Amino acid sequence: MRYRSPRGTQDILPELQPYWQHVIKSADDIASIYNYKKIDTPMFEDTDLYLRGVGEGTDIVEKEMYTFLDRGGDSLTLRPEGTASICRAYIEHGMHTLPQPVRLYYIAPAFRYERPQRGRFRQHHQFGLEAIGDASPIIDAEIIELAYRYLYIAGVSKMQFMINNIGDKKCRPMFINALLEFYEKKLDEVCGDCKERYRKNPLRLLDCKRIDYSCQQMIDNSPHTIDYLCSECDEHWKRLLTYLDRLDIDYIINPRLVRGLDYYTKTVFEVHPQESGSQTALLGGGRYDGLMEEIGSRSVPGIGFGSGIERIVNQLQNNKSYVVDDLTVDAVMIHIGLMASLEVIKIASNLRKEGLRIVIAPDGRSLRGQMRYAESINALYVVIIGQNELDLNIAQVKNMNDGTQKPFSINDLSKTSFSNFDSIN
Repeated sequence: MRYRSPRGTQDILPELQPYWQHVIKSADDIASIYNYKKIDTPMFEDTDLYLRGVGEGTDIVEKEMYTFLDRGGDSLTLRPEGTASICRAYIEHGMHTLPQPVRLYYIAPAFRYERPQRGRFRQHHQFGLEAIGDASPIIDAEIIELAYRYLYIAGVSKMQFMINNIGDKKCRPMFINALLEFYEKKLDEVCGDCKERYRKNPLRLLDCKRIDYSCQQMIDNSPHTIDYLCSECDEHWKRLLTYLDRLDIDYIINPRLVRGLDYYTKTVFEVHPQESGSQTALLGGGRYDGLMEEIGSRSVPGIGFGSGIERIVNQLQNNKSYVVDDLTVDAVMIHIGLMASLEVIKIASNLRKEGLRIVIAPDGRSLRGQMRYAESINALYVVIIGQNELDLNIAQVKNMNDGTQKPFSINDLSKTSFSNFDSIN
């Protein structure tokens, strides 16, 4: 072929659509239960929104954003994540006047120029939600419970829920100083990206995924953020864990978890399938109490998460944890001759109005060819009309499961005819 889908993208074929519809319905349903309202934002934003919001020292900004100049010379960027856009909409539309917290969710594509690999795409789709305007650890617990229940009803029953607290602007400097001191004499052992992170954005050292250097060993032995929390962050952390225990949510405290975005403060979390490694997070998020100030607003606390729909669909397929409801065809309309086709197209229209799944067999094929077509798409019934049937004003209806065949009046053919088929002598 000359043309293929762009590298890092995929076509969502018809056989995958039931999985996608199931995951999206699970997202809509759980958001409704917790009273989150749907919001749609533009697919691209002013580039500066992501530079200030996501952070210039992050891999997303430095390596992964799709940025371009429009014809007016403005720098725009395709959405790499959802939170910054939601916060911009919150500010722009004066949502601070609404009852707080404002609960919002979205289902939308995101774009990152990553090296394509299993579970990573340059265009992927996210279900995400944000609770803006509440600093309490109770809302953290709500978000985490929602995330857990979403994955469970979507079909992911075995998962690892990892959580950490990375402090805030008051206590994080103490941790950063300890981290820099730890790495200072060992920089020759880490990758080039980590050398750059050490200089620009030290917290990102803990987010390195390279395994061909000593980066992972360094991360394992590095200081823990929860050992440097101020009294406010420590109290928030302890209350959150108490709430999670009260909700019977199993979690793992992961001191190396920092997430890949600069706007996170205090609570951060990720969910991984139990049998997979760290590269396959199904969902991740955290608190971002300083983001609104970064993009030009007064201080407004917030927390949220994003989840990759592709990864969840893949998980359901691999584990066979979701049974696809095959939408079978109720009947195929078989017609022999022009006059029969005129009758069949009208009957098909009427039956579709009653909610039946009706397919008209391809025109011009023989009776045998049309029957083979009905068999190939697993139709439950066929409705056969030829010149003899037209003369008698009947349609022959055949049950494709057991081969029984019965005549019905063309004028009386309806959804009831199929439901009563077996009871008619």
